[in-house]
Amino acid sequence: MSNAPTGPSNGGVFVAGHRGLVGGAIAGALRARGVEAIVRDRRQLDLTDAVAVDRFFAEERPNQVYLAAAKVGGIHANNAYPAEFIRDNLAIQTNVIHSAWKHRATKLLFLGSSCIYPRLAPQPMREEHLLTGLLESTNEWYAIAKIAGIKMCQAYRRQYRFDAISLMPTNLYGPGDNFALENSHVLPALMRRFHDAKLAGSPEVVIWGTGTPMREFLHVDDLASAAVFLMEHYSDEQIVNVGTGTDVSIRQLAELMRYVVGFNGGLSFDPSKPDGTPRKLLDVSRLATLGWRSRVSLSEGLRGTYGWFRENLAQARL
Repeated sequence: MSNAPTGPSNGGVFVAGHRGLVGGAIAGALRARGVEAIVRDRRQLDLTDAVAVDRFFAEERPNQVYLAAAKVGGIHANNAYPAEFIRDNLAIQTNVIHSAWKHRATKLLFLGSSCIYPRLAPQPMREEHLLTGLLESTNEWYAIAKIAGIKMCQAYRRQYRFDAISLMPTNLYGPGDNFALENSHVLPALMRRFHDAKLAGSPEVVIWGTGTPMREFLHVDDLASAAVFLMEHYSDEQIVNVGTGTDVSIRQLAELMRYVVGFNGGLSFDPSKPDGTPRKLLDVSRLATLGWRSRVSLSEGLRGTYGWFRENLAQARL
């Protein structure tokens, strides 16, 4: 690949991954500000294809890039497809970051994940805890790929002065999420299971693990707001956590979900299934100091997400 950046940018904004939960929310947030993002679906542009990505950037020359495209999934998907999780994510971010720099984009925002932090990192997790301990084994393939993306952004900033920044969001949810039971994250998977159990009149819902792990959940609209804010107001190689700063246990989440869905049966937990990381709470003081805080409460966000799910069953990813 060529190391020489070429030509001026045209000034557009490219959102990679606009069909996903995060990319769709970012494209929507930009649209609300009067900016129609440049988008391509997988049939139009395979981001794992270096030649195709380079050609796209040579033709469109976006000024800003939101890199929200990734292969994502929960514990089951990470355990079942480790090669795909590390291969596809490394390819996507390598191609997009390099081509954005090569074709003179002025700024790129890379979306990472809170799973980059060590399994037993001090809580809440600060940005400085990156690479200070062992990763959670159930999602290390995805985490290693995301860490490589962070380091690539830092390397391109140091060597080429490319203005690439990296955000580390906590667990995300919201309208447009993946509700498929085999490869979704814990919150949409629970929502789907409670909904199905309600319709079927099931006496109980069985939940993986002990229910004791603590998790933080951020509505995707809040994440999109933070991404646009940091694109406009932040420029540094240090990563930035994006979250609410509060967490709940999986048992508490299940109880709240049962109430929101209106399921009248019981709950049981299967301790033979993996719990994952004991706790994942982000320290969001760096972002707060910059002037941004989350606005959507968990109960409000769950009600809105479930309303969207019921109204969009035909289009929802099931």
